[in-house]
Amino acid sequence: MFDCFSPLILPLLIIQGMHVNSGAMMSMNQQSWPIESYFLNSQSVLIDELAAQAYLRTCRTTFDAPGFCVINAGADLTSVEFRQMLVDLKRAMSRVHQSVAQKSLVYLSAARFDQQVTTRPHLDGGPDECFLMLGYEPSEIQSEIELGDYSKCAFDLDLTPKEFMERHNPMFHAGYELIRPYTTRLSCFSNSAFQIVCVNNSSMPLEAGKSNWQGVLHTATIVTPDPSRSRVINSTMLASVPLGTPESLTAAELNEFITTSVVRRRAYEQSTAQPTVEPITA
Repeated sequence: MFDCFSPLILPLLIIQGMHVNSGAMMSMNQQSWPIESYFLNSQSVLIDELAAQAYLRTCRTTFDAPGFCVINAGADLTSVEFRQMLVDLKRAMSRVHQSVAQKSLVYLSAARFDQQVTTRPHLDGGPDECFLMLGYEPSEIQSEIELGDYSKCAFDLDLTPKEFMERHNPMFHAGYELIRPYTTRLSCFSNSAFQIVCVNNSSMPLEAGKSNWQGVLHTATIVTPDPSRSRVINSTMLASVPLGTPESLTAAELNEFITTSVVRRRAYEQSTAQPTVEPITA
């Protein structure tokens, strides 16, 4: 039994007292989310409260939350401090997840990329229940990010998310047009600040009596690509797993992610549209 000051039960008490601003929720005719429903400022709250707020918005099990959030960490950080913040936030969100779902969050991957390629709405490869925690560093490269609620679109079409992707993949024009009304452009995304974007990357169906995470698709538009400059993303993927499941990353690998100066540059071969990766030094 946990006492009232237990670090495992505190996040649950925090999250039970929270909700996504009802005035900021989508109406029946409005499929995109207003900024107040997903934007958070890390400089005004403690890490446990920030984690609970991020969890509530990202790890949704209904369509009453966006399935994503943006956390502004400001500009007064070093890259290493920012990556340490990502790790601290993951640990705090894992405590929330343990309180809410009696499961853990573990890393599946953690890497740094210079990404300057415009993408279509997509999921990153991962298990059926996972989310991305993407740490964007300040950059002179102008970019825009959009999230498409394919789970809600699939539900409205009486399809599961996987069926929707099989029949209406937004990588193609017809599927893209279907999901466009369900798309939110992150109007608060800034290239001049350190920002964390959490994205529910799941593909589980909405089922009565089950708390399946409801995923969204993400896409980036690079407005001003410039190979002489960098657009650094500290990219991590987290999975929901049974308690006691070991981390996929060792402590040494996680420390390397926090402290390394190496950034891998993602490029795409035009003939295959497959990513190639080359290391560079930040």
